[in-house]
Amino acid sequence: MSPDLALQKALLEHLRTDETLIALLGDPARIHDEPPAQRVWPLVVFGRAQTRPWGGLDGEGLEHVLTLTCLSRFDGTEEAKAVVAALRARLHNAAPTLEGWRLVNLRVTYGDVFRAADGKTVQGVIRLRAVTEAG
Repeated sequence: MSPDLALQKALLEHLRTDETLIALLGDPARIHDEPPAQRVWPLVVFGRAQTRPWGGLDGEGLEHVLTLTCLSRFDGTEEAKAVVAALRARLHNAAPTLEGWRLVNLRVTYGDVFRAADGKTVQGVIRLRAVTEAG
C-alpha cells in the first residue's frame, strides 16, 4: 500500500473513533474522502494532499501536507469552529498506526474558519504535516 493511502486510512480510522467528533458529526462520523451526493451537515472531507521526499536518515522518508475541510450549514461559525477544534485536538501529535509505514510525526500547522462564496456554507480548514518512513 502506498504511504499516502496508508496515512489517509489511518487518519480516517483515528478520526472516526473519536467521541467528540462522533458527537459533532454523527455516528458514524461523517468524514469522507469524497463528499457524498446526499449531504448531511456538518461533514468533513479530505482535500488536497501533497507528498514530497523528506531527507531522513535513510533518505526514504516522505513529507505529506494534507487538508481537511469541515462543511457546515449552521447559522454562524460556531459549528465549524467546534469541528476544527476537535480535529486539531485529535490530530496534533497523534500517532495512529499505518499499514506498512511508520509515522514519524503528525502536526496541525494551520486552521481557518470562513464563510464560503455561496453565503450559506461555513468552511473550517485544517492543514496537517506528516512525515512517514518505510516500516
